[in-house]
Amino acid sequence: MGDLDDFYVHTLTVETLTGTGAMGDVFAAPVTVPGWLEDKRRIVRDKNGQEVVSSSMFACDNAHLPKFTPDSKVTIDGRTAFVIGVANYTSGALDLPNHLEIDLT
Repeated sequence: MGDLDDFYVHTLTVETLTGTGAMGDVFAAPVTVPGWLEDKRRIVRDKNGQEVVSSSMFACDNAHLPKFTPDSKVTIDGRTAFVIGVANYTSGALDLPNHLEIDLT
């Protein structure tokens, strides 16, 4: 159990982008991830360094990092969004709560 689990009151479904095929983007099977959602518009940088608007930020345990590649598809509260970028916060020897912050379209 992680240090922040009590704060993870939301759940999203993520379909990790695994590549591109003849029919377009290819996604892995959907999995659910517990976390915390903050609906707030802010300007962030995408994988190409361009400024884009993020509509939401989702925080969750660091163990889920491989699921949130850029452009992965997420569904939360009935809406579909895509991963813009991920910040992986780790404290090392400080033993502070570690977590991911995922910016969503």
